[in-house]
Amino acid sequence: QVQLVESGGGLVQPGGSLTLSCTASRSIFNIYAISWHRQAPGKQRELVALITSGGITNYDDSVKGRFTISRDNAKNTVYLQMNSLKPEDTAVYYCKGANNLAGYVYWGKGTQVTVSS
Repeated sequence: QVQLVESGGGLVQPGGSLTLSCTASRSIFNIYAISWHRQAPGKQRELVALITSGGITNYDDSVKGRFTISRDNAKNTVYLQMNSLKPEDTAVYYCKGANNLAGYVYWGKGTQVTVSS
């Protein structure tokens, strides 16, 4: 079992920045891909950014150039640096850990990000 805990959400003005953290209960990054997803009211949950166990990153087109996913293996933490935030980035952001070979998937409970003036 793995617990994922997100933190760092909050209220920010358009154009501002936030850094989200996803901390795992144990060391898993060498075998788990970690991804950030978001869900806005009335919309489906969508993938925002992904970092594989090998360190390869991928982003949704809507956040390319603005968001950066990274990880600190020593802290069992994955970060999502969000810059140039827009009102349409407002959503609950979730962290997901997936070991596709073993069939394990874990989700955090989410953290709210609100971009508003």
